Amino acid sequence: MNDNISVINAVDSNKIKGKDKGNVCILAVESSCDETSAAVVSDGKNVLSNVIASQIAIHKEYGGVVPEIASRKHIECINPVIRQALDEAEVTLDDITAVCVTYGPGLVGSLLVGTCAAKAIAYVKNIPLVGVHHIGGHISANYIEHPDLKPPYMCLVVSGGHTNIVEVKDYGVYNIIGRTRDDAAGEAFDKVARTIGLGYPGGPKIDKLAKEGNKDAIAFPRGHIEGAPYDFSFSGIKSAVLNYVNSCNMKNEPYDRADVAASFQEAVIDVLVGRTIMAAKEYGYTKVAMSGGVACNSALREAMKRSCENEGFNLYYPSPVLCTDNAAMIGVAGYHEYMRGVRHGLDLNAVANLSF
Repeated sequence: MNDNISVINAVDSNKIKGKDKGNVCILAVESSCDETSAAVVSDGKNVLSNVIASQIAIHKEYGGVVPEIASRKHIECINPVIRQALDEAEVTLDDITAVCVTYGPGLVGSLLVGTCAAKAIAYVKNIPLVGVHHIGGHISANYIEHPDLKPPYMCLVVSGGHTNIVEVKDYGVYNIIGRTRDDAAGEAFDKVARTIGLGYPGGPKIDKLAKEGNKDAIAFPRGHIEGAPYDFSFSGIKSAVLNYVNSCNMKNEPYDRADVAASFQEAVIDVLVGRTIMAAKEYGYTKVAMSGGVACNSALREAMKRSCENEGFNLYYPSPVLCTDNAAMIGVAGYHEYMRGVRHGLDLNAVANLSF
């Protein structure tokens, strides 16, 4: 495997004892963006392996994900990652009940690599193929470490490509309550990080720097959509940060990067938490979950925890390694789709803008 690609074994987060393949053994594949991942999940809850090949070191040089490079690296990694996932789970393809794969949304070139690999395995082994929606995978990541979490509940899905408030009515049955009208929260984090010279990936760097700043130093705007109280807009705050920094530079006035990071982060978290809690109350839920890469943000976790405690809500979120793109979450989501009778043919195609 390429030396610039780091491989993470994420199975320890589930503290699995033994390698029981169970009654339904799922091989899952995820390649929607810049992580190539394969996992083996038994009975929708036991993660026997979860291998992730990350490309962050490569794309860091360009300040963000380059789609063409990402797809080429997926081609290099997909077979070794699948083999490693099978080996670590101590199973072979003969033990696999079905193969599940992310087929959208995401970068079309990246998605094609995963879907082609999954279709090839399904064809050769004559086993069912199940396409999985990427956001459904993020939501399902919560079931891995929280076996007590069962639908219905309200979930905030917040990542580099998605910001949604989702009513989880049942396994695989969703109702979108709110969505972003422009940038996703994670995209805004990356762009603001670039503006203040932190580089890529922006989310973890802003989270770290914000701890040194004053979150009340700068009054950045909170986007509001008239007539859509649960929807989000982050383009305004992104522009506000850029204008603030440019104004300081034009006036030759210094600014505190930590204060900018903290104030920006506070504004984003304020709307994420406020609207999620408002939706949960409005729809009568006392269980709230979070998922997606931005759910790793320490300040977001603390703010959501405080708000849920104040309302008497139960809060659930995955470990950081299960918040980012990984195949274990696709395996869990795919298991529930499989049990509902969902099957896809070998004509399954990658859908970059797959609706949810």
